[in-house]
Amino acid sequence: MHKIDIELVEMTMDVMKYTIDRISSTNPKIGKPKKAEELKALVGETITKEGIGGEVAFKKWRKHLMKTNVPIDHPRHLAFVPAAPTRAAIMFDLVTSASSIHGAYWMEGAGGIFCENEAMKWIVSLTGLPKGAFGVFTSGGTAANLSAIVTAREHWRENDDFKGEKGLIITSIGAHSSIKAMAKVADVDILLVDTEDVMHGSELQKAINSLTEHQRKRLFAVVGTGGTTNAGIIDDLEGIASICEKENLWFHVDAAYGGGALAADSVRQLFNGIERADSITVDPHKWMFSPYDCGAVIYKNPELAKNAHSQQGSYLDIFKDDGAHGFNPTDYQIQLTRRVRGLPLWFSLATHGTDRYKEAVERGIELAQIAGRMIKENPNVELVREPSLSCVLYRRLGWKPEDYTHWTYENHKKGFALVTPTKWKKGDTFETVSRFCFINPDTTEKDIKLILDSMV
Repeated sequence: MHKIDIELVEMTMDVMKYTIDRISSTNPKIGKPKKAEELKALVGETITKEGIGGEVAFKKWRKHLMKTNVPIDHPRHLAFVPAAPTRAAIMFDLVTSASSIHGAYWMEGAGGIFCENEAMKWIVSLTGLPKGAFGVFTSGGTAANLSAIVTAREHWRENDDFKGEKGLIITSIGAHSSIKAMAKVADVDILLVDTEDVMHGSELQKAINSLTEHQRKRLFAVVGTGGTTNAGIIDDLEGIASICEKENLWFHVDAAYGGGALAADSVRQLFNGIERADSITVDPHKWMFSPYDCGAVIYKNPELAKNAHSQQGSYLDIFKDDGAHGFNPTDYQIQLTRRVRGLPLWFSLATHGTDRYKEAVERGIELAQIAGRMIKENPNVELVREPSLSCVLYRRLGWKPEDYTHWTYENHKKGFALVTPTKWKKGDTFETVSRFCFINPDTTEKDIKLILDSMV
């Protein structure tokens, strides 16, 4: 065997051992961040003309670099929207990478795309959308939201009256930051309804009625939220759907975070109206226990997305030939090149079954309710609002914004927990508060108590 082959086998064994240790660990540590200068001093130059060798590079990763990361699946990582990919999904993420599948066209990736589509059928079934609805996996919620709005815009511009117009969409201030960001990319204007709580149909109608005649002409879509990232709030989807149907507007629901709760019987009724949407974003890498990066966009009428996104090129014609017939995911979202990022989700669903998924999602909701009760019993803290889905907003009595920041950094430096502050609109001002977001079913009541007790 050649020397390089021996080294490759040894390197593969090292990687597999690392993976097994990582997956089987029952007591993971939260990494402690270091400045770039500190890391440089520890590992030195790693990119050189001759290379430092895989063994040396891997040792530097294990000894220094990996320890400065915060595992998104740590039970006391309750900031932002964390994640908790199943061990089955993590293992199959390795298979996905090792298989080198280009997931844009059926001709190249039939097996992988088939598996993705099986997982997608389950997600679509949760939404209650009518027969014919379908979707594709994307890199995340931003790409999914952008794909949906571009589809809506292009469909709107099929009317000659609107071809020269710059589009306008309406959402709430509680909508995810990606909605504002993708509006810039799609070159459309955005009008924000001034509520961080539930956006009701009446508020939407009021916003539409306030538009000038030209603004109303430019309005083509409304974005409702199925679980705000900040507080887990679900908009009045039924009311919004009725108005969009009456006003002939595209109705998009951003359920990137909250979409996982569609599997939970205890809260499914809160999403009533989502089945009337024209498009929906769901992120399996959030609350469907898939590894990063795995988002999804679903369309009531996928052909409209195909009209908007299908790319043309002489070297691509073979993929669309009758002999290469099959589902081509690239035709339904903004990216041409794509990995089969839904494959780990498929394997995890096939391994565990959808009932286990329902149980795991319900546990996140239960943890939020448990945390709410513990906060009510703790004299040092109080709820900002009742828990919604798996999000809990609470304040430490007497604290200023800098106290929350100091507390966050101190807990992070200790490798104890990552819980970050956020802002909540209180009257005409924004108040700094603390926030839990429960995704990982391995988080315990003891974890919650320890974090609350640390707010001395």
